[in-house]
Amino acid sequence: MEDVRRWVEESPYAAALGVELAELSEGALRLALPYRDANANPGKALHGGVAASLCAVGGQALTRASLGPASGPWHTAALQVNYLSAAIGEALSAQARLLRRGKELCFVEVDVATEEGKPIAHATSAVRGRFGAPDPPRARVAPDHGRSDPGTMGPLVESLPFIAGRGIRCEHMTGGTSRLVMPELAANADTRGGVHEGAVLALLDTTGAMAAWAEAGHGRYKASTPAIQAQITGVPPGSDLVAYGRCVQRDGEIFFSQVEVASAPERMLVARGTVVYRILT
Repeated sequence: MEDVRRWVEESPYAAALGVELAELSEGALRLALPYRDANANPGKALHGGVAASLCAVGGQALTRASLGPASGPWHTAALQVNYLSAAIGEALSAQARLLRRGKELCFVEVDVATEEGKPIAHATSAVRGRFGAPDPPRARVAPDHGRSDPGTMGPLVESLPFIAGRGIRCEHMTGGTSRLVMPELAANADTRGGVHEGAVLALLDTTGAMAAWAEAGHGRYKASTPAIQAQITGVPPGSDLVAYGRCVQRDGEIFFSQVEVASAPERMLVARGTVVYRILT
């Protein structure tokens, strides 16, 4: 149990967010996250990557506790996050519950809410304990078109507190495609030295949203992420990451973007997923 607490609270990325392990028992835990401006978008709205990070931390922490310390290293093989409402300047609590424990996979449900009980996000995850097995050879991600045009929104996105804290740069963001780079920073790291899964998910979430904006065009619109689906294909490495986003379908105000996250410059696959984004024009 103490190993789990140290991982949750002493990972540089989780510490940067302010995540605390409030309760841990057999088959359940609760995380607490105080409000910080550094985790917010304009208007004190919590960045979606922070809520996704809470879900990933809850799922992996409960898996570590259930399978035991010898079951590592661990990674979130599949994650579905539905964003139910916005958190505006509010502290959060995340309740994780073990749905099923397998030989090396644990299935976990996580509910994120404000201290007053307003639902913010709901997630289910499948987290794998590798029991010392090395990662398999990673697939290579195909490069994109190679253009570099951040458009009018790119510099604005980079200046947002949470994005700036991750060091994320928008290299391209026009024509329905996006390319974002996240450097290997201490504030993005796990205790083992690689990039924290939460930071990977934040990059994936943001890249998918930027692909949607690249399709819709810049404007004074209201926008939010209803859902993301992500697969982290192995333990994230300690390296700079590059994420490629492409809006593959638009249905009115709903945009569907595919994202691949890779190590840079080798372009070896780290994570992939789909971001469902909504822009009210």
